[in-house]
Amino acid sequence: MELGISTRTAAVAAGSAGLGFASAQALANEGVRVVICSRDADRVTKAAKTIGHGCIGIVADVSTGDGGAKFVREATAILGHIDILVANGGGPPAGNFASTDLDAYPAALEQNLLSVIGMCKEVLPGMQTRKWGRIVAITSVAVRQPMANLILSNTARAGVTGFLKTVAREVAQDGVTVNTVQPGIHATDRITQLYGATPDASALGIPAGVAGSPADFGQVVAFLCGESAKFVTGASLQVDGGSYGGLL
Repeated sequence: MELGISTRTAAVAAGSAGLGFASAQALANEGVRVVICSRDADRVTKAAKTIGHGCIGIVADVSTGDGGAKFVREATAILGHIDILVANGGGPPAGNFASTDLDAYPAALEQNLLSVIGMCKEVLPGMQTRKWGRIVAITSVAVRQPMANLILSNTARAGVTGFLKTVAREVAQDGVTVNTVQPGIHATDRITQLYGATPDASALGIPAGVAGSPADFGQVVAFLCGESAKFVTGASLQVDGGSYGGLL
C-alpha cells in the first residue's frame, strides 16, 4: 500500500533497537527522512546505517521531559521541520505494589509520561501551523490490561494515554492526528530481559502462539502515519496477538 508520505520527515525517539527501530525502518522504507536517537553513540550510528535511506542517528536521552524536548529540537535542526513524531522510550524497572517504593514513581512518570509531553510541546505548534502532522506513541497493552510485576509501567503509560487522547481532540481540526499503539509481547531486548530469550507464548497468554514481530509492528506505526489514516485520531490500537481479552 502506498502511504503517501514519501516527502515527509520523522523523528523517532529511542529508535536504535526494538519497536522504535522497527518503526523507523518502516517509515524510511516509505521514503520518509528519519532521525533516530539513542544514548549510545555507537549503537545509534549502526542502527541508522542499517535503516539506510539517509537515516540520521543522534545521541539523545529521552528519559525526561527536558530530554524529550531537546531531542525534538535537535531533530528539527537537522530536518528543517518534523511531520511525524514517534514517541517511544524504555520502560521503568519491574516490580509490584509491595516491592515498589513511593520514591520510584516520579522517575517512572518522568521517563514514560513527561518525556512524551516534552516531545509534544516542542513538535505540535509547527504541525498545527503547517496543518499536517502525525504523532504516534508506543505505549503498552498494559494500559488496557495491567501486566503483573510492572506497576510503574502500567501507571505511567496509562497517564500518557490519557494525555494524548486529550491532545488528539484539541488538534484534530489542524490536520494533526495523535494515536497510541499498544504492543503486547514482541521479540525485543526488553521482552528478553523480562521473560527470557524464548518467551512461552502459552504461559504468557498469547493466542497467536508466538511473540510478535517488531517489523510487523513497525508497519502498523507507518500506516497510522499515512494519508489513508488521516481520519484515525485519538485511537489506542493494541497489537498483541489477541492477548487482550476485553471488548473495549
